[in-house]
Amino acid sequence: MKRTLYILIALSVFSPIVAAQGYSASRAEFGVYADYFRLNQTKTNLGGVGARLSLNATPYLQLEGQMAYDFSQAFTEGFTSSNGTRVVQRSNLRLLHGLFGPKLQTPGPVRLFVTAKGGFDDFGFSNAPATFRTFTDTVSRLRADNVNAVFYPGGGAETFLGPIGLRLDVGDEMYFNNGAHHNLSITFGPTIRF
Repeated sequence: MKRTLYILIALSVFSPIVAAQGYSASRAEFGVYADYFRLNQTKTNLGGVGARLSLNATPYLQLEGQMAYDFSQAFTEGFTSSNGTRVVQRSNLRLLHGLFGPKLQTPGPVRLFVTAKGGFDDFGFSNAPATFRTFTDTVSRLRADNVNAVFYPGGGAETFLGPIGLRLDVGDEMYFNNGAHHNLSITFGPTIRF
C-alpha cells in the first residue's frame, strides 16, 4: 500500500514536467552575455562577462542559473587620517556574482519575461591581471570570503531565429550588507536553444 502511494505521489509531482517536455524540441538554452553593473555605494560602473543555463519546465517557466565576472575597475578613494593627513589611493575592485531562480515568459517569436533570482555577490580587491586563473582563484575562495546575499528582480526580452537568439535583461541586483543596497544590472548577449 505504501509503495502504491509513493508511486502515485511521484507521478503527480513529475507528470506535469514530463508532459511539458513535449511542447518544444528545445529543452534548454545556453547563453553568454556582456554584463554591466552600477555599484551605487561607490558610484562605480563595472563591466564583465557571464554565462547562463536555462532549463524548460513548462512553455511559460524556465529555471536558470547564471554567473558573471566583472573585471577590475580602478577608482580613487580619499581617506583622512586621525592626524588630518589626506591620503588618496586607487582601488582595484572586482565582482563575481551568481544567481539562480525562475523565469516566467510569454510564448512567441519575441518573448517578454520577468524573473526573481537569489544568489551571491563576492566583492574583491586585487591588482592581478584579468585571466582565467584569476577567475578560477576567485571562485575557489568563495567560501573563505565575505559573500553577500543577493535578490534580483528583473525583466527583459529575447528573440530567436531558429536555435540562435538574442537576450536583454534589466534588473535591480540588491545585495544585503547592513541593509539592502540597490544596483542597476544589465546583461545582453546571444543564446542557443538545444
